[in-house]
Amino acid sequence: MAELNYAYYPGCASQAITKESNETTRRVSELLDIGLHDMPRANCCGAGLITDYSYELSLALNARIFAQAEAMGMDIMTICSTCLMVMNTANRDLKNDPALLKEINKIIGDVGLKYSGGVNIKQLLWVLAEDYGLERLKKKIKKPINWLKVAPFYGCHSLRPSDALGFDDPEKPWSLEATISALGGEVVEYGGKTKCCGFQVDLVAEDTAVEMTGTRLLDAKANGADCMVTPCPFCHINLDNYQGMAEKKLSQKISMPVFHLSQLVGLALGLDADQLGLGRHLVSPEGILKGT
Repeated sequence: MAELNYAYYPGCASQAITKESNETTRRVSELLDIGLHDMPRANCCGAGLITDYSYELSLALNARIFAQAEAMGMDIMTICSTCLMVMNTANRDLKNDPALLKEINKIIGDVGLKYSGGVNIKQLLWVLAEDYGLERLKKKIKKPINWLKVAPFYGCHSLRPSDALGFDDPEKPWSLEATISALGGEVVEYGGKTKCCGFQVDLVAEDTAVEMTGTRLLDAKANGADCMVTPCPFCHINLDNYQGMAEKKLSQKISMPVFHLSQLVGLALGLDADQLGLGRHLVSPEGILKGT
């Protein structure tokens, strides 16, 4: 068994819409000897939507996931920032309220599960930056990405609510910049890195969401970025898939390739474009991969 082992929870989006993120995470983890152990009985976390319908149901769904990981003796690693936020918020509430945890355990007890509050939920970025360690990551690099100027884009759900997530300072985060540097890339600082990409705003005000997406991309470009990287699949969907709409909305050509975090790590570890699933992107990164 690997030194670091996690109950792996890719999330719904990364198994359907952004398959390349899930596939590359598995490849990168294998190269780094990080053990990812599937949870075949795991359910959807509810994506925050069920919380508005039924708080109790949302907690039960998430406790069911936590109980399975606890039985495996492992913390959870996810590559979906929305899952990260939803699960950590539920976990916070359950850990802080013994009476609530007892009540939820009565519900999941009907399927033979019990959660004692002993699981932590992390994302790939946190695992690399803290558990694995960036100095250790540097030693694995085969092709430093030293020709790339990379704009970090955290995504709201990687940073907030900070009392539930508790890893990065939501106003002055460090982990994504530090990871880019460890891979050999030049970090591009810009104001939009901790702001919203427009995800979920899409559902109620598409024009506003598209404008938000374009503003984030143009902010990074104006500060000299060759590309962007995000740990969030939903941010990737907005920044990559909706980029063409943003160009029309703002009447400006953007042409900003956007990488999943696992893809940027994989690039530095020596994986090729096919292995990274770059052909699934709407904005082709071919022009900036010539340095390889």
